[in-house]
Amino acid sequence: MSARLLGPLVVAPVYNGLCTFEFSMVAEVFGLERPEMGEGWYRFASVAVEPGPLRAQGGLLVQASADMALLEQADLIVVPGWRGMDEPVPPALQQALRRAARRGATLASICSGAFVLAAAGLLDGRRAATHWRYAQALAQRYPAIDVDAQVLYVQDERIFTSAGSAAGLDLMLHLVRCDFGVQAANSVARRLVVAAHRSGGQAQFIEQPLVADTSGKLAQLLDQVRADLRRDWTVAAMAEVLAMSRRTFLRRFTAGTGMAPSAWLAQARMEEVRRLLESTSLRVEQIADQAGYRSVQVLRDQFKRSLGVSPRAYRASFTAPLGPSAKLPAVV
Repeated sequence: MSARLLGPLVVAPVYNGLCTFEFSMVAEVFGLERPEMGEGWYRFASVAVEPGPLRAQGGLLVQASADMALLEQADLIVVPGWRGMDEPVPPALQQALRRAARRGATLASICSGAFVLAAAGLLDGRRAATHWRYAQALAQRYPAIDVDAQVLYVQDERIFTSAGSAAGLDLMLHLVRCDFGVQAANSVARRLVVAAHRSGGQAQFIEQPLVADTSGKLAQLLDQVRADLRRDWTVAAMAEVLAMSRRTFLRRFTAGTGMAPSAWLAQARMEEVRRLLESTSLRVEQIADQAGYRSVQVLRDQFKRSLGVSPRAYRASFTAPLGPSAKLPAVV
C-alpha cells in the first residue's frame, strides 16, 4: 500500500485456492501506480483471511500484504472469486464483511465471490449477479437473493456483484467511473486496452463467437461514430463507411460488439452525455445537440430511463468530490 496516496482504501481478501485472474484484475485496476491520477487515487492492499501458506490457481504461492484487521479500515472491499461454491466461508471473514457494510463501506464481488457475500447475509433481499454457471446454485441456496443470470454486473445501493471473469473488469471500471468520473475510467481502460464501458445490463455471453476484426475497420468505424455523434448514424450510413451490404454489416457488427448498431449507438450517446455532465458546464440543451439527440426532452427521457435520475440530478452528484461514501446513481 503506497504511503504517497491519500485516496480510498481498496482491499482484496486473499484465500487458499485464490482465483488468480479475478485477483489480478482487482490489483491491476486499483493497485497499479498511476501518477497521472494524482495523490487522491486509490490505495490498495491484499488481506489474508486464513493462515498460510496460501496457494493461487496456477500453482502460485501468495503472501498478502496485511492481515484481516485492515478490513476494518477499507473503503471498498472486492472479493475476487471464491475457491468453490461448496466451500464454506470462514466465519471471521463473514463477520468482517458485515461490519464493513454496517459502517458504510462499499462491497463488491467478482464471479463466485457472490457466494462469500451471500454467506455473510449481505445479498438477502437484493438483486445480484454471478457467473451464469453458478446462478442456479446461488438462487437455490439463498432464495432471499434475486439472482440475475443474464447481466454483467449489478449495483444495489453500496453492494456490487458481477458475472464471471472479464465481467469483473467491467465492474471495476464502473467503480472507478463512480468514484472519479468518466475520464478517469476511460484512462484506465486505455491502459488495459479494453472497452471503456459495457453497461451492467448487457448480456453475459453472445450466442456466436466474436469475429476477429483483423483489418481494424470496425474499431475505426466505432471511433468515427463517437467523434461525430451529431450525425444521423443509420445502419445504411455505417454500412457505407465499411463498404458493406446492410446484411453483411449487421452480421459483423453484432458479432464484433455483441449488440445491434442501434443499441450500441444509444449506449455511446449516453456515455457522451454522462462525460459532458461530469466534466463540463454545458447546458443540457447543448449536450443534447452535441450527443446527437433529436431534442433535449428525448435526452431527458432516455437518461431518466437509463439511470433513474434526471441529467440535472446526475450532474449535481459531481459538484463535490466523489468517493466511497458518496451517493451514487443506481446502475443495473
